[in-house]
Amino acid sequence: MPGDRYLNRELSWLEFNARVLAIAEDASLPVLERVKFVAIFANNLDEFFQVRVAGLQEQVEAGVQKASPDGRTPAEQLEGIRDRSRGLATRAAELFTSELAPALEKERIRIVRSLDGLGSADLEFLEQEFTEDIFPVLTPLSVDPAHLFPYISSLSLNLAAIARDPMTGVRRFARVKVPPLLPRFVALPDGERFVPLEDVIAAHLDRLFPGMEIVANHAFRVTRDADVEVEEDEAGDLLEAIQSVLRRRRRGASSVRLEVDETMTPEVLSLLRRELDLEEAEVYVTPGPLDLAALWSLYALDRPELKQQPWVPVTQPRLANGGGAPDLFGVLRNGDVLVHHPYDSFTSSIEAFIEQAALDPDVLAIKQTMYRTSTQESRIIRSLIRAAELGKQVVALVELKARFDEELNITYARELEQAGVHVVYGVVGLKTHAKISLVVRRERSGVRRYAHVGTGNYNPVTARLYEDIGLLTADQDIGADLTDLFNLLTGYSRQGEYRKLLVAPNYLRPRMRELILGQAHERGRIVLKMNALVDPEMVDALYEASAAGADIDLIVRGICCLRPEVPGLSENIRVRSIVGRYLEHSRIFRFGEHDSRRHYIGSADLMQRNLDHRVEALAPVTAPPLAERLDQILSVLLEDDTLAWTLGPDGTWTKVPTERGSNTHLRLQELAVERAGSGQP
Repeated sequence: MPGDRYLNRELSWLEFNARVLAIAEDASLPVLERVKFVAIFANNLDEFFQVRVAGLQEQVEAGVQKASPDGRTPAEQLEGIRDRSRGLATRAAELFTSELAPALEKERIRIVRSLDGLGSADLEFLEQEFTEDIFPVLTPLSVDPAHLFPYISSLSLNLAAIARDPMTGVRRFARVKVPPLLPRFVALPDGERFVPLEDVIAAHLDRLFPGMEIVANHAFRVTRDADVEVEEDEAGDLLEAIQSVLRRRRRGASSVRLEVDETMTPEVLSLLRRELDLEEAEVYVTPGPLDLAALWSLYALDRPELKQQPWVPVTQPRLANGGGAPDLFGVLRNGDVLVHHPYDSFTSSIEAFIEQAALDPDVLAIKQTMYRTSTQESRIIRSLIRAAELGKQVVALVELKARFDEELNITYARELEQAGVHVVYGVVGLKTHAKISLVVRRERSGVRRYAHVGTGNYNPVTARLYEDIGLLTADQDIGADLTDLFNLLTGYSRQGEYRKLLVAPNYLRPRMRELILGQAHERGRIVLKMNALVDPEMVDALYEASAAGADIDLIVRGICCLRPEVPGLSENIRVRSIVGRYLEHSRIFRFGEHDSRRHYIGSADLMQRNLDHRVEALAPVTAPPLAERLDQILSVLLEDDTLAWTLGPDGTWTKVPTERGSNTHLRLQELAVERAGSGQP
């Protein structure tokens, strides 16, 4: 039966988020690091409900009965999701309330949830803060025959207030939105105690409803569908279409989850459910503060002793040039460069590559994709603008459909266009997820191409937080492939074949299957590192290779739908996950052993969306020193017994027992320092 062959996609993702939460539960970590991972867990869960749960609810409402590859209907998947996510959310809230908050208090960071214990000076301070900074921003919205129930924006924190008219005894409901632009916690004068903003507002509700008696107030939070599709075939202007979608997302999306505090009365809960059109199963009662994602603001406190020691990325010897700026084009003519972020500096490699191309008078053209960019000042954006101002042909493919980054990408697209950059938005019906740059340069021998193919976004912030791989190369076949690929993205090209790149859609799926089945023999060896393994065809190919005797190791950060170590099916397949300080984001695909081994890196996971509905690019890494470095990275990941989890055939993830104390992130930091000191590539 199909259901016996595959694990459920959605439940597998929840298990990934459980592994994130487990980091927050690790008492050996500094307390603010633990707080940070609670915030990451909560933010992940918010996005999961906005997209995945929302999509399943739409299917249920439409009467869809088609089962997932593991045999579950949409309704059955929702039931499993709700059970598991409710347990995880409760676990996170209790962790913060019972363990992390007391640990913070020991470090002079106290979260004050009750104002009753505050002295008169503190109360006067909060009164002043409310009067001067909070009260002018608030807009209480009452519900009565003359005022309809207000629209509750997604992920906003709100207070449901019940006000009683002392003259008539009539009770009224009102909603007060907690302003998202104000600090989430109000710091008391000693700088050591913090009062949640909603609690400050709740303590002063009488100021919002003068002459009324405040009977009760309760915090609540609504999650709405954020997965709004664009009908590109009907959109004459994609940018305007995306802006229209964002407006609909803000104002018209259906509710998928209601979070309430455990004190909420049945009266108020019933009203919210009715007005938001939610079932009882869609209500999540939380035994702690709502919106744990807001704990990022606590992590931002200037308390370095309560955080992990920051890592300073190194610059590879070939890119260092004795401390000065090297001729990167000359470096690449002498051999490819492999960069591994955050261990290797993003600034001295990728940003320097684009910056040098922008200023070099011999560079004729720069072409680049942009999927997720930085909210901070972007050197790459500045470099592209400068290149255009200097008369170079500059093309930027800005993916407007990068979920949750649409507005930022629209802003950058307009800025680039105003500077004279040729901005395009990709291929109709596909997201452009490939991480590629192409530089065309005039040299004595003729026009030469230089390229970057990576696994991560052109984002200096995430380059310090996400683990990613990039290949800088002067390989002319890869350069020619990228020329063809950019022509496809910007024009009407129907490229038939590529010289070295594996490109999705159309070409990556059959080639990946061929590479997997090429190892379907007793001496076969496969090691794959990725974010997710979902596609049934790829899973089946791995099963086939395993059955033929191939030895297979899979390092999957998040979703894995393959059942490992099942006799007769996958007994030669092992699956592990590394979850820790850095988000393991790179994709490394290795096939074969010794001299016959082949390595690829790139932007694609083995998911239907990557293989069939996105533009992706994988590049071969062939230079022996760089291939050996990829093998070294994979070996470190496979030897880890500190951050690693293993997947059992029943879908259960188990923490690897620590025996040697091998930690992927610490070991790769050590290797980066050694490499910088020794001159190794």
